[in-house]
This record gives sequence, structure tokens and C-alpha cells, in this order.
Amino acid sequence: MEDTQPLTEPIITPVQSKNFDLLEKKMPDTTFDFNFLAAMMDKPNLVRNICFLGALHHGKTTFMDLLVLNTHEKDWKTGKEIRASEWSGYTDSRQDEQDRGITVKASSMSLVLQDSKDLGPCDAYRVALCDAVHGLGRSGQRVAGMRDEVIAALALSDGVILLVDVVVGLTQHIERMMKHALQDRLKVVLVINGIDRLIMELKLPPTDAYHKLRYCIEDINETMEKLYDSVGTEVDDRVYFSPLRGNAGKPMGTERMMFTLESYAAIYAETHGFSFDHLTFAKCLWGDMYYNAEDNKFTKTPPDAEQPRSFVQFVLEPIYKIFAHCLGEEKDDLAQTLAEVGIYLHKRDYELDARSLIRKVFLQYFGAGGGLPSFIDMVVRHIPTPKHVVPRQVEKLYSGDQDGAVAQDMKNLDTTGYLMLHVVKQYHRPDCNAFDVFGRVLSGTVFRGDRVKILGADPGETYSLDDDEDMAIKEIQNLWIFEGRYRVEVSHVPAGNWVLIGGIETCIKKTATITTASNEEEDGRTLRKRRNGRVEIFRPLRFPTTPVIKVAIEPLQPAELPKMMDGLRKIDKAYPLSRTKVEESGEHVLLGTGEVYLDCVLHDLRRLYGDLEIKVADPVVEFCETVVETSSLKCFAETPNKKNKIYMVAEPLEKGLGEDIEKGKVNIEWDKRRLSDFFTKNYDWDLLASRSVWAFGPEVNGPNVLLDDSLPTEVNKSLLAQSKDSLIQGFQWATKEGPLCDEKIRSCKFKILNAQLADDVVLRGGGSSVAYSAFLLATPRLMEPVMFSDIECPADCVAAIYNVLSRRRGHVIRDLPKPGSPMYSVHAYLPAMESFGFETDLRTHTSGQAMCQTFFDHWEHVPGDPLDRSILLRPLEPAPAPHLAREFMLKMRRRKGLSEARLGWFGRSGGLGAWVAKPTHENGGGPVLDSRATHRF
Repeated sequence: MEDTQPLTEPIITPVQSKNFDLLEKKMPDTTFDFNFLAAMMDKPNLVRNICFLGALHHGKTTFMDLLVLNTHEKDWKTGKEIRASEWSGYTDSRQDEQDRGITVKASSMSLVLQDSKDLGPCDAYRVALCDAVHGLGRSGQRVAGMRDEVIAALALSDGVILLVDVVVGLTQHIERMMKHALQDRLKVVLVINGIDRLIMELKLPPTDAYHKLRYCIEDINETMEKLYDSVGTEVDDRVYFSPLRGNAGKPMGTERMMFTLESYAAIYAETHGFSFDHLTFAKCLWGDMYYNAEDNKFTKTPPDAEQPRSFVQFVLEPIYKIFAHCLGEEKDDLAQTLAEVGIYLHKRDYELDARSLIRKVFLQYFGAGGGLPSFIDMVVRHIPTPKHVVPRQVEKLYSGDQDGAVAQDMKNLDTTGYLMLHVVKQYHRPDCNAFDVFGRVLSGTVFRGDRVKILGADPGETYSLDDDEDMAIKEIQNLWIFEGRYRVEVSHVPAGNWVLIGGIETCIKKTATITTASNEEEDGRTLRKRRNGRVEIFRPLRFPTTPVIKVAIEPLQPAELPKMMDGLRKIDKAYPLSRTKVEESGEHVLLGTGEVYLDCVLHDLRRLYGDLEIKVADPVVEFCETVVETSSLKCFAETPNKKNKIYMVAEPLEKGLGEDIEKGKVNIEWDKRRLSDFFTKNYDWDLLASRSVWAFGPEVNGPNVLLDDSLPTEVNKSLLAQSKDSLIQGFQWATKEGPLCDEKIRSCKFKILNAQLADDVVLRGGGSSVAYSAFLLATPRLMEPVMFSDIECPADCVAAIYNVLSRRRGHVIRDLPKPGSPMYSVHAYLPAMESFGFETDLRTHTSGQAMCQTFFDHWEHVPGDPLDRSILLRPLEPAPAPHLAREFMLKMRRRKGLSEARLGWFGRSGGLGAWVAKPTHENGGGPVLDSRATHRF
């Protein structure tokens, strides 16, 4: 027999090992014992779960490195674990993150840290930190599209550490993330980073540096005020930042130091033998406070014109002098100068470069840990414990009865209550063949070996109290405390803590709800009840952005299609916001938030999860279909047996209503009175219409509305109610794939005006929908996604940015200088269709001086009428603006394999074609469109 194995393949396939993750070969030596770390999980008052939030290069990973540096006893001088460059750190545990300089995955660590009291183990806290993703791409592109990792981190956290670079300030991207955090009512602590940049880069004098710091904090507080107003936060719950309140710290990034006013005042108190109260002194170190040396008092008016403010005199000037001496003096003079202030270095330290020498000096200046205990003081004081946070988290996340026994167990953080665990992320194992799920225990205690019930929570999955098809019983094989590059295995995890679980990922797609399994539940026919409580799921994550960029992919070798499909399933698990689907043409489409996001996803598909070569088409964007007028005729559809008939019209939805539905400001599950009040008060709907809302579509929170606008004198309401589920299903199907090019319908209101239904239920089956008919006669239009671009550049590059945007149908909203900085900030809108290659084009025309951050903002109408058949499109010629809608629609239909000839049904010059007009009595004998000829409904 002939051997069919090709010569290119070895007879015995070698075992392949993937060295993709940078993992510790053995458990590292730490300043705390891992058993002590695990035992602290049982003390919720000593636990803090926080998330770092900040823009690119604002110091998040550097700060995490500082924490690792002070808790892990490693040879950091020779090892590469601590930031080899400014773009990668210890928490960047993937090889591509180190090679490409981009943080792809949010990474968490749990550490035992002590506050400044230093009174022994009783003052230690278990701080779980998550380094949210805002990295720098391979060619300098900012990854605003990775915000899905941020949302997952915020869902698990009790508070937020906001890191802001004093030179750059608060960016638009972080403003939007902060708005999401404030909507979840998370407490925020501010850390102003980059004082060293004011000294080394901008070379500001101390007084100007103080004004820059003060302006930065005031600007952030003004932004917080706007965000509080937008999310409707109560006045008592609003928190503003001030060094005097202790919720604004100041680290120096490259020196890995941290201080607050209280910790800095404690240094002075220790120097003077604790002859004064350092807390009282700290209150005099900010604002318009001046020190009068003659009276030895602080006053609000300067004793003379040359007297600096107290913050400048006691805080900034000593720091400036240390920088000046370290950079300007010779070795012998520097040693003598440092000895005068009690700083003694080893002889070899003076041979270091300037940055390393300054770091050594500040390490002694601020004490052991680089002033880190002051950070712990700030976190413990202003970030609440899990027991205080979990009640509002349950209200936000849990979809069940808030007064039931299950919800009460979670709100009380009952470690002996019913197990409820919220899964939001998944991390692959080193072999990339399996995943471990990451979540938070909200009540009860999870043990290794427990049998648990997993309830799906992703949109489109089918679990409910009445239909538990999307449910599985699994046994927990492993429990870990996730530490980035290593894991600490534990036997159990009580409520209020983060946990990494192994062995249950096969039935979880993105998010899930994990509860206790019992024998009576394993048959899938009954639901467990406990003290009159029912277990329901946690709501899926709400993302403030939409995956609007998509690419079509196929394997280079057709035989590897199953391997690619398996890789796509793993991509769905690894990336919370990515989506995959199969078009009717058979092509596999991958959706993401931007070019860099998709580049990361495709890299993982090729190298990690698929291990195959794929062909990728040019990126395109998702469109939506909408209407701009009310249907010109009342349309009706008739079932094939001619026993049922339904009448409908379509009209545009009020501006902003679709966005409110998507954001969850209104829920179809509300009672009728509450739902009616929302529409009448916010959008001036009449009372009858507001009480007749049947459904939103195409999803439960979709931006389309179905109304029952029929009159009881004309319609048998009982028969109509019996057909309600079928009509809602048809409405959601219609809005999911519109008639123009199979894209989702958006911002449309469909009204049922009349219905004639058979009395026999059997005769009411198998009908068609009139939604397309009403849609096509309401002046349909295409909508395209528009991106917001935040561009930073020098003043002489602004004109070039205008030119680049004008060629891409973009326009500038505003441009303004950044105070205290030589940079300009340009805000612009750019259609997503024109955004491909925009960042490269921008850097080319500005000689690399401009950097931009681009992300989805809103939907906007495409210019032109997509149904205007008088438009002639010529190949290889750019279409003018009025022809864009027609061009986009035709090209999408070709790409999806849809027939272009059927467009003649509703073309302007071609008449109605197959649509049948019939005289009826309902509209005075006028024509009514019969939609029986539609290709879908």
C-alpha cells in the first residue's frame, strides 16, 4: 500500500510547547507568606479590590512594578522581570506584549501591603489590583479599542485608582471610562504622576510647577462635575480631589516614588524629632498658604512679594534641589551634600547613571518602600471594603429579585450563604488549549471539588427560569489566586474575593453565573428554591463602545477550516468584546473595535489558538439601516391561508431614545406604569402610546421599538395578545437583518395599526411580517459608524491635521492648546469607513509628531439615497458625497452574495414592481401594499 503521508511531515509528530507566556519557573520569594495571603481572604474588612485606570504612558504599569519591586525579593538588577523599557512591565506577562510594547490583557495581582503605621501584621491589607489595558501599539498606535478589558476589570472592583500624567492631563478616552465607573458608583482615588517630567522635560521653575499641578487637579474636578451631572449622581455621593483630603497622591514615575502631603509632613516631623503634629502641618502644605519665618506661623497672605507658597517651599524646592545636585555635582561634592540631609549611598551607587542615582537618593529620602505606605493609607481610607460595596454591585449586576433570599445573601456578603459567583474574563493556559475563568465570589464560599451549576449570561443565550437549556453541571478542578506570571493554588475562596477557576470553561463563552448544584437540579427539570429565593443570572457586561470594524477570514489551506473554527471559538473566550459570525455568502467575519484590536486578535488566532495561516480581506465596517420619515402608505401582510392580516407603519424614533435603550436607562421588563412614565416625561409620548410598548429589538435592549397602536373598537385585543410572542419574534428578526443590505435596523418605531386574526389558533400559524414593507416606504437611509479622534500634536502640525481629515470626510470639532505644555489637542469626528490607515497617514504628514486616539462615538446618516436608481456608479472612480449611500449598499450586497436585481422592487424609477396594490375600505379606498412578495417575510 502506498504511504499517503507527505514527506514534509515527520513520521512521529514532535510535541510542541508554546513559550508564549512569561511565567515564573518557581514560586518567587515574597515579603509575605502565601498562606497568610490566603488566610486574609476570610477577613473582608482587610481586603481591597481596586482597578488602575489611566491613559497611555501615565504610569499604571510603572506603579504596579513599584508594588512588585517592594513585595517580591528578586534580583531586579540583573533580571528582566522589571521594566526593561518604558513600555513593558512585570504585569505584561505575554511575550508579544514585551516584543511589541502593547498591553493586550488586563492582569491582576493580590499582594499583602502595610500602611504607614507599621505596627505589625495587624496593619497589613490584602490589596487585589488589576492593571487595566491602555497600551502602545507596534508603531505607536494607542489602543483605545482595548476598553473591553477595562470594563471587565471595573465589574470586579470596589474602587478605582485614576492615574493622570500632570503634563498630558485627563484624556477623552479616560473621561469615557470614568463615566462608566461613576455609573457603577465606584469610589475613585486620584494619583497625579509625572512631577519629574515637569523638572526634567518641561524644565519649569518650582512656582510654575505648582500652578501646573493645581490646574491639573482643578481641571479633573471640573470634568468630574460634568460626569456626575451626566450620570445623575446625588450631591452627597460626589467626591472631589484635593491633596488636603488625602485622596490625591503624587508619584514620580521613573523614580518609582510616591508621597502624599501627610507622608511628606511626616518626614519633616521625624527630622525635627516629632516636635509638632505632622497632620496639622500637612494641612498647611497646599493652596494659598505661606510660611512666616519670623512668627513661625502659616498665613494666607505672603509676608513679602518673594515668599513662595508653602507647597513650593517645603515640597517642590527640596525635590528640585535633589535633582539639581544629582545631575550637576561631582561625586565627592554630591556625597558631602547628601550627608548633610542624612542620605548615605554606597560608593558604587555614585557610578550609576543619573536616573538610577536619583532613584537611589529618593529611596532613602522617602524611606523604605519609596513612600508606598502612604499609597496604602490613601486606598484604605477612601476605597470601601467589599461589604460596603457589594449591595450596590448586586443592584447593578443581578437580574433577579433584589428582595429575595439569594440577593440578600450577596448584599450581606454571607460566606455561609448560597454560592453566587460572577465570571467576567477567561485566561488561556500555557498550552493555549484550555482556559481558566476569572471572576468574583459575591456570596457563599467556593471549594475545590465542588459541583456547580453554570448559567449562561451572554446576549443571545437562552437561559431563563422557564427554559434552562443554557445550563451545565461541572466540577471545579482547581482554584487559584491569580498573580500575573504565577498562580497560588488554594482550597477555597470566600465571598468578596477574586478567584481563578480551572476545569469548567468548556460551557462558558464570555460571562457566566456560577451557583451551587444539587441532585434535584441535575435532571434539568426543576429549579432550586431556597427560603423562597430563585437563582437568576448576572447581567452581561455593558460596553460603552461597539465592534464596528470587521474583516473576512479564511484558512490558507481549506482543509484547516475546522482548526480555524476551533480558534475562533477560543477568540470569543479570550476577548470580551470580539464577535464572530458567518454571513449568508459563507464567509467568516471577525468583528472588533479597531485596526489594532483586530491585529491583536488575528495574531492570537494565527499563533496561539489556531496555529495556522489565514487569508484576511480588507477591513470594512458595519452599517445600520434606518428611516427618516413616516411610511407613506399603510402596509399590510397576509398569511398564506388568507385568514390573518396585520397592518403596520414605520417612523423614525426620537433622537437619543435608541441610545438610552442601549445604555439601559429604560428596560422593557419594567412595569407598565414605570415604562410609561419614562416615555412621557423624557420624550413627550402620549399616554396611550407609552403604555402600548411591546418590545425593543433586535435584542432586549435594541434601539428599535414595537408599538401596539391599534384601537379596541377595531381589533380583538385578546386574539392579538395571544399572537404577541410571534409578532415580537418577527419584529426582532426583521430589525436584525434589514431589507437594504442585511444590516441591523436602528432608531425605528414600528406601529401595529390594525389586525384581523383567525379565532382558531391552528389557523394563525406560519404568517409573514409587514415590517419590511413599512420600512421601505418610510424613506430608508443607511447609517455609518463615526469615530472620535483625540489628536495631540505641536502647534505647527494643526494645519496638516486639517488637511488629512478633509480628505477623509472628517471634520475638526475643536482645537485648543494644553496649558503648561507645548502641545495642542485636536478633537475630530471621522467616519469609520475612512479611518483605515488614518494614524499612519497622520504621522506621515506631521513627520511623526502627532499621536491620536480613535474610538467609536456615534452613528450618522450616510449622504444620499440608497434607493435612487438614477445614480450611475463607475468602476475605479470615487463616488461623490450624494452617491455614497447607493455605492455602499450595492457593494455590501455584492460582498454578501445578495441579488442586486431584487432592488428593483423599491427603486424609484422602476416603480413598485412585485408589490401588489389593492383598494381597501380601511383607508378610504386608497392603495395598500401587500408584502407577500417579500423574499424574507
